[in-house]
Amino acid sequence: MRLYSVFLRRPGPDADLQLVKQGFSWPAFFFSVLWALWGRLWWVAAGLVAANIASSAVIIGLGVGPIGQAAVSFGLALAVGYLGNDLKGWTLDRRGFAESGVVSGRNRDEALRRYLDERPELAETMTLEPV
Repeated sequence: MRLYSVFLRRPGPDADLQLVKQGFSWPAFFFSVLWALWGRLWWVAAGLVAANIASSAVIIGLGVGPIGQAAVSFGLALAVGYLGNDLKGWTLDRRGFAESGVVSGRNRDEALRRYLDERPELAETMTLEPV
């Protein structure tokens, strides 16, 4: 079972609901900046570009060898993988969403169904858009 954080904006007839998986994000690990752009995480993407530029400048300035360069790149990718879903939640928070709870499920659809089963008044008024 996976855990998902539930983010809700504007409870009522025009409610928006987003689920964010908790834990490690493999797409963020492998494709950091592209992953952020795909998810419309503009500030995160800008921060990742800045971090890549800064780490490259430090590596070049220190004259680090190829093994050190690979280690730094791997470390940055690992950090983005671990923090990726938290960064999604941070972005949703900045967009006016509030964390409404945590729900579990084998996949996103099952988790959403469980969440809405517990809140039938919310399920009646919502129109869901694909994420």
